[in-house]
Amino acid sequence: MSYQGKKDYYEILGVSKSASQEEIKNAYRKLALKYHPDVNKSKEAEEKFKEITEAYAVLSDQEKRKKYDMYGEEGIHAQYSEEDLFRNVNFDDIFRGFGFNFDDIFKNFFGNYGGYRQESLDIGYDLDLELEDLVSDRPKIIELNRVDPCPVCKGTGLEPGGRWVTCPECNGTGQKRVVKRAGFASFVTVSTCERCHGTGKIADKPCRSCGGTGKVRENVKIEVKIPAGVEDGDQLRIKGEGNFGNGRRGDLYLMVHIVPHQRFTKDRQDLIAPLSVNFLDSILGNEIETEGLNGEKIRLKIKPYTQSDDLIKVKGKGLPKPHGFGRGDLIFKVKVAMPTSLNDRQKELLEELRRTIQNN
Repeated sequence: MSYQGKKDYYEILGVSKSASQEEIKNAYRKLALKYHPDVNKSKEAEEKFKEITEAYAVLSDQEKRKKYDMYGEEGIHAQYSEEDLFRNVNFDDIFRGFGFNFDDIFKNFFGNYGGYRQESLDIGYDLDLELEDLVSDRPKIIELNRVDPCPVCKGTGLEPGGRWVTCPECNGTGQKRVVKRAGFASFVTVSTCERCHGTGKIADKPCRSCGGTGKVRENVKIEVKIPAGVEDGDQLRIKGEGNFGNGRRGDLYLMVHIVPHQRFTKDRQDLIAPLSVNFLDSILGNEIETEGLNGEKIRLKIKPYTQSDDLIKVKGKGLPKPHGFGRGDLIFKVKVAMPTSLNDRQKELLEELRRTIQNN
């Protein structure tokens, strides 16, 4: 992936986290007019322009903004390719009235950086995990749609006997220069050649199966091993399982979401569950049987005079710890269950018990 480090998109645009869409739009318009590389020739302008545009692309979209607020920049890039990040951003609407078409300029600019038009080799995927997935050794099977090498030409893009020749559209440079005039100003934009996709070469006999691209899009199933100690919000990188392009594969990035369990609550590697204890057992003590996460039978010793909210810990029956360092604990939180009705004999016995206690 081309992005590095952690960015605060609100700070980049100079707005607060509660800023309205109009405030975000105005802040971006002001900064974009200041840093667009065709206007600002300083060394840092291009990188600054790309940074503020990425921030606006995320914060101007309600869904992406929500994801960013929850998971930060890593969560955004794990789910969206760079192409998806900038899709549907209407730059013409932002700069209407300035006398030139900013939308075309932005597309050309990001096309030159491989971020607007070219398909990202990396894939982001939301992975939902049950607590049972975290204790099982069996791999998780996920299905995704990705770009694979064409099975006919093996990714070369050539028919048998074909060869690569210089692209006549860009004369082998892989780029196209366009000069646009707006009043007294001239804007020179450099974009990736659409015919050769920036390679500078085209096939004289393109593969008929894939149209010379060397790529096909397919649904595939991937076997994923879940590492011990994984947490909700973690990002897992699966090397070499992304899209195919330029003779190599990108990576698959899994954004982990742990689904709430009906009975157990996760606290790092410990598992916590409620435990209903009969009021007589809580007073006198007893041994009872209950179940662990995967239905395992567990014997618990209830000590005399156990109270509601007391904790009973079973060591080593929780989730696996990272790097093979054992397992967490299984913790039961007691709730003393009181009877809702009694027969005459039961009432008589309890009355006798109360008198005995009062006399002591």
